[in-house]
Amino acid sequence: MSNRNTRPGRRPRQRQARGASMVGRRFEAEVGPVAHGGHCIVRVATGSEVEPGSEVEPAETRVVFVRHAIPGERVVVEITEGTEGDRFWRGDAVEVLQASPERVEPPCPHAGPGLCGGCDFQHVTVAHQRELKAAVVREQLARLAKIDVPVTVEQIAGDEDGLRWRTRVQWATGPGGTRGMRAHRSTTVIPVEDCLIARTDAREVPGPAEVVTEQVVTAAGTHSFAVDADGFWQVHPGAPRVLVETVLDFLDAQPGERVMDLYAGVGLFARFLADAVGPTGRIAAVEGDRDAAKHAQGNLAGIPGVRVECGSVDKVLAASFDEPFDLVVLDPPREGARREVVEQVVDRAPRAVAYVACDPAALARDVAFFAEHGYRLERIRAFDLFPMTHHVECVALLTRDR
Repeated sequence: MSNRNTRPGRRPRQRQARGASMVGRRFEAEVGPVAHGGHCIVRVATGSEVEPGSEVEPAETRVVFVRHAIPGERVVVEITEGTEGDRFWRGDAVEVLQASPERVEPPCPHAGPGLCGGCDFQHVTVAHQRELKAAVVREQLARLAKIDVPVTVEQIAGDEDGLRWRTRVQWATGPGGTRGMRAHRSTTVIPVEDCLIARTDAREVPGPAEVVTEQVVTAAGTHSFAVDADGFWQVHPGAPRVLVETVLDFLDAQPGERVMDLYAGVGLFARFLADAVGPTGRIAAVEGDRDAAKHAQGNLAGIPGVRVECGSVDKVLAASFDEPFDLVVLDPPREGARREVVEQVVDRAPRAVAYVACDPAALARDVAFFAEHGYRLERIRAFDLFPMTHHVECVALLTRDR
């Protein structure tokens, strides 16, 4: 399992300017639906950049992806990125004129426009955060996979009302060595002494180059895993158990079956699936990170029928394991498995695929690829493993049409 959500901020891509900058301009607007990425969609009239409330004939409308807003609110939007000729702009809700009943005071003093970019939804009740994330997953599946399915984002034990769940934290260093977090889409460091979504005993990344042991207790049993202190592992303490139990439930692996675990990390799913298929079964685990693959070999050592292969998933599948498999686990990084890997998977004709996804857009795109080969989305569960942020973890079950 990868630690895929540790970055506190990222530098915006440089785009060629298309006209005068709109940064700093303000518009009054009603907030539309939530969108993938931690913002809401707002449409502003480009000719109405005046004092809020004034009557002006609009020239045209422009889409703005706005942070710190909630659907249905009326806000003043300040543009933070964009030029006159861009198809869309980015902005912050800097003033709330009509607040949503789901709006709360952010628990962290560093959350808000122009401040720390690590959290997207601290201004929203925790329960409504999950509803917004569920809406994003549904919308991505409907738009990219043409599937309309109900989605509920489930609360997971291990946080304190959305706070104190991150088991590791990566600090940025500001001028003079100050510790902090980066602003949204920026290299600017905001001084932060205490990150409220981090546990008080969270490990700092990067830290000492050491190997730690993670114990995972599930209804199916308990296993321990060696992993680098800054290596691939989920950061919510409740994540390993709920993901393992969901994958085991979805696949219903039987003794003697053949299982392929792709993007296997240090062998979390492979270890529990090895128990399910027993000594007559077979496990093929593929992991691209050399250090993680080495740990997987140690964590899975001595188990009959288990083989760990280090290499990129697409290249390994193109060269080996060219035989039928009954079950497949996919746990790719944020960009998803993509078409080439999906086609390699369906070429093995598994009866079921459990897809663990940290990005609903990549999941929906890959579900559409599977559908081209006769695999349908049978079940999906979504988990709030990253409260206060827009991130959501999903597990999807894909089965072959009979």
